Amino acid sequence: MIKNKRLSLLVTGFASMMVLAACGGANSDGAAEDVAADETAGGVLNVQVDVEVATMDPQMATDGTSFEVIANTIEGLYTLDESGVAVPSLAEKTDVSEDGLTYTFTLKDATWSNGTPVTADDFVYAWQRLADPDTASEYYYIMGIAGVVNADEISAGEKDPEELGVTAIDEKTLEVKLNHPVPFFESLMAFPSFFPMNQAFFEEAGENYGTSADTLIANGAFEITSYEPAATTIELEKNPDYFDAENVSLDGIKYQVIKDTQQAMLSYQNGDLDVVTLAGEQVDLFKDDPEFQTIQAGYLWYISPNTKVPGLENANLRKALGQAFDKEYIAETVLKDGSNAADYMIPEGLAVDPEGVDFRETTGTYLEFDPAAAQEALALAKEELGKDSFTFTMIIEDTESSINVAQVLKSQIEENLDGVTIEIEQMPKKTRLDRMNVGDYELALTRWGPDYADPMTYADMFLTDSGNNKGFWSNAKYDELVNSSLDGELSLDPEARWTALQEAESIILEDAGILPVYQKGNAVMVKSNVTGVDFHTVGVSRIVKNAVKE
Repeated sequence: MIKNKRLSLLVTGFASMMVLAACGGANSDGAAEDVAADETAGGVLNVQVDVEVATMDPQMATDGTSFEVIANTIEGLYTLDESGVAVPSLAEKTDVSEDGLTYTFTLKDATWSNGTPVTADDFVYAWQRLADPDTASEYYYIMGIAGVVNADEISAGEKDPEELGVTAIDEKTLEVKLNHPVPFFESLMAFPSFFPMNQAFFEEAGENYGTSADTLIANGAFEITSYEPAATTIELEKNPDYFDAENVSLDGIKYQVIKDTQQAMLSYQNGDLDVVTLAGEQVDLFKDDPEFQTIQAGYLWYISPNTKVPGLENANLRKALGQAFDKEYIAETVLKDGSNAADYMIPEGLAVDPEGVDFRETTGTYLEFDPAAAQEALALAKEELGKDSFTFTMIIEDTESSINVAQVLKSQIEENLDGVTIEIEQMPKKTRLDRMNVGDYELALTRWGPDYADPMTYADMFLTDSGNNKGFWSNAKYDELVNSSLDGELSLDPEARWTALQEAESIILEDAGILPVYQKGNAVMVKSNVTGVDFHTVGVSRIVKNAVKE
């Protein structure tokens, strides 16, 4: 019923969009192109997102929308340039010891929006808070991924946060000690979990931090002027005290949460949005528009089976589910946004081996669409479990693309697996995350975006004791390979580590610990008078602080 209603809305809306297009909608203000950029640059960039910001706390954030908005307001040691490479931001100078175990950062002169200087202590406080189990950050583990001394012991409650291997030598000098060399360490420094926090401001705000514009602090290109939790509109204005303010063209940014892509596109053509994401039929309608572009993203969408749910502990039943839906059809016919069918866990374009070859080119594919194999696996599962029918509820986000994909998953799984019924329960993304965090689900259509350019950004999620292992899948050999590649013997041998991570991927997918669906592509429209919006496959997936609107 939901799907049919949305289809009718799309049909009724397309006529309006085509009329707008005929009237010059997207490019009607072309005369402005003749005016010099330095006379017209500025203004507010209007950006659409399809989910609400979950939190503005950099040490608590876990989703792409939150990361994007946070990255506009808080700067870390590094940021991403237009090609996605980590480059210094607050770090004026970076010194690395010969053994790769000590990083010394000299900070630039920068100021928080409450008038106090950004200091090395701000990083120490933020990092200790991230690792502290009392904080209960879902990203606590990333400090251990970074190899920081005592991070894992602190997260396990075995040592105090003050023993973390990060020290403020003086106000402008930050020293970081690592357990072992981490080749992607500087890339991690551009990730929001490692951003600083002003201790005095944060502690004064207490539990109210991030509940309004007045309870937020900034040291970045913009300050938030209008915000509340789950807001559908978030307004930012240029921060005049930002250390690089002279190179920020925009006067501000306005984020609008619009989940329905038809409504979003109409707003774009009406001039209310400058950047919008398309899906489905709209891609076909606008793919020839000069303002249209497709971007490969690193996000992997997959079904997470909760292995604590009766029936889903059975590998053959999970394999049956994972091979019963056509990923190519979903990517090419349902989404149409440049997404690719994912018969893998480690995305394309994420990382290269010591010879410079993409991970996907060095390994195989798994859980491909195969109705016959799915039926064989289901027959084994029925025999092993002593049941002839199964009903599972799949929780999904209430976005248009998630709803459309879920409807196809339900239809094809039920068509190809006799006796299997899939019920769909849709909800806001935050609710889905909350449900998954406490294991209150059976199946979940979920996603993960890479934090850094290495296969470990996916592999470590499914360790038995990982906080991101929402399906509670466990395999001793997998744990051994990934842990050794993380900070054990294999971590010191790049070629052997690569081979181990290939084997780890094969273990989880051959056991159907997760059921990959697609690697996300983004079909976007960006107004012709806007330049400098950067899209990335790793870390903060979209950075708009360098945009110019003429």
